[in-house]
Amino acid sequence: MSELLRIEQICKRYGSHTALENVSFTVPRGSIYGLLGPNGAGKTSLIRIINRITMPDAGSVRMDGRPMCAEDIARIGYLPEERGLYKKMKVGEQAIYFARLKGLSRRDATDRLREWFDRLDIAAWWNKRVEELSKGMAQKVQFIVTVLHKPELLIFDEPFSGFDPINANLLKKEMLRLRDHGATIIFSTHNMASVEEVCDHITLISNARNILSGSLSEVRRNEGCNMYRVEVEEEPVGLFESLDRMCRVIERKCDGERHNYRVEIPQPNDVTEIIGTLNAHCRIRAFEEIVPTMNDIFLRAVKRQQTKQA
Repeated sequence: MSELLRIEQICKRYGSHTALENVSFTVPRGSIYGLLGPNGAGKTSLIRIINRITMPDAGSVRMDGRPMCAEDIARIGYLPEERGLYKKMKVGEQAIYFARLKGLSRRDATDRLREWFDRLDIAAWWNKRVEELSKGMAQKVQFIVTVLHKPELLIFDEPFSGFDPINANLLKKEMLRLRDHGATIIFSTHNMASVEEVCDHITLISNARNILSGSLSEVRRNEGCNMYRVEVEEEPVGLFESLDRMCRVIERKCDGERHNYRVEIPQPNDVTEIIGTLNAHCRIRAFEEIVPTMNDIFLRAVKRQQTKQA
């Protein structure tokens, strides 16, 4: 997969405060890229640099393999976390106004907007004033305006903030559909559940530095702790002791006839031996790797960085 965007050694300081320190990563074309991190980590500063709202003190942003220029902004749709609409304008009128600013004719803008308003179930609000909209509905309007001109790169800063679960899920489906139609998406969030549902790749920024990058599957594999869940139908005498000699038993639970273990198996080759031992002594009901969640990985990576800096 070719890259659309390359961030190279970006540094940004505001007086004595360092917002970004040598941050680098690449965004593959046609992917959803999660920009993760705690509040104040530097995510929004980086997004503003990509959008050329501010400039870095050092480093560069490259698009299609060349330094990004002012003309490239037309290829970007940006939905900032702090959003605003003109409260006294009618919803449809305002959406057309923003679409015209992005180069669409009034006719094309109206046709596209009508389609999007139907898709996101806000068509009935076309002639309402913005001040009558709920926060979620206003966010839908701003999402539509952001994607309407079909930009190659979409950047969403905390796009699910303020949405109920139903509408958040609707927005996730639209993001996936946009990606499948060729858009490249960067979205900034600290909601790890959303990351697992939509992201192909991630970068985790903490205390101004990039501390983790890669495809979601690669990150989860590399951050795994070789933990497994084992469930057997019965526990014959000596099984626990046998397991404890071959691996590290972290947890042991008994629920009636079912016996559950959480074990750490440092060497992958040992899995076969352990399964063989279990088969020889009892009936296995489950044997599966415990894959860490993105929330686990997030907390572990941030704690690891804090320990290094202590």
